[in-house]
Amino acid sequence: MATLLRQSRLSGLLPRPQFGARSPASNSAALPGGRSTGLGLLYPGHIPTSPLQKALLAAGAACMALYDPYRHDMVAVLGETTGHQALQALRDRMRRDPEGAQILQERPRIQLSTLDLSKLQTLPEGSFGWEYARFLDVNRVSPDTRAPTRFVDDEELAYVIQRYREVHDLLHTLLGMPTNMLGEVVVKWFEAIQTGLPMCVLGAAFGPIRLSAKKLKVLISELIPWAIQNGRNSRCVLSLYYEQRWEQPIGALREELGITAPPIVWTGRTQSPKL
Repeated sequence: MATLLRQSRLSGLLPRPQFGARSPASNSAALPGGRSTGLGLLYPGHIPTSPLQKALLAAGAACMALYDPYRHDMVAVLGETTGHQALQALRDRMRRDPEGAQILQERPRIQLSTLDLSKLQTLPEGSFGWEYARFLDVNRVSPDTRAPTRFVDDEELAYVIQRYREVHDLLHTLLGMPTNMLGEVVVKWFEAIQTGLPMCVLGAAFGPIRLSAKKLKVLISELIPWAIQNGRNSRCVLSLYYEQRWEQPIGALREELGITAPPIVWTGRTQSPKL
């Protein structure tokens, strides 16, 4: 387990997984059901693991993630080693949606190499692309900070969880939530309802223990009910081709998805709540 955890910590030094658009050639290295030929690698960076190894990795990653919620590498390992059934359900939901099926077919990525941030910044104020570029600037985050997939033993499901990670900041933008602990917990409640991923459920359940009494009261009375309602009522957020929606007004996009406005307004450079 220690070796595998060290490999996950070194993920930034390894090649990033490349999930290109599907073609007969791109599928030649993998067999149905996640089995592979040759060395058993389903995609660049893949680390095959047994059920026992996954269980040990999940236990270690869960302890470290609970101790330090900002250990995104451990959160990533936890998601990959515990989320197989949830990822299958998400993949099936995407297949049933025309836009989701297109995403699975074309395998778009949300990275600095695929985004034109300068163009997004010139879009009309209030457009989804403009709001996303503002979110990145205000919170000083980058789309390239998401950990690459390593431990998912199915090439298509590996792309699904990679897509989930890369749309996380887009969900922050849509939900109007900052990147502080309170905002992250709210987004995790929304994601837990939407995705069913165990790591999201864990983050939603244990994240609040680090909040002050004042913020916890607001979280329980206003933000959690709002996140649960929106998670249940909104369309599958992985089935939206965000890259084709940059120019759409964010209000119209929220309405299309079934997401209502947040109950608290966030202001300021650090987007601190008015509590």
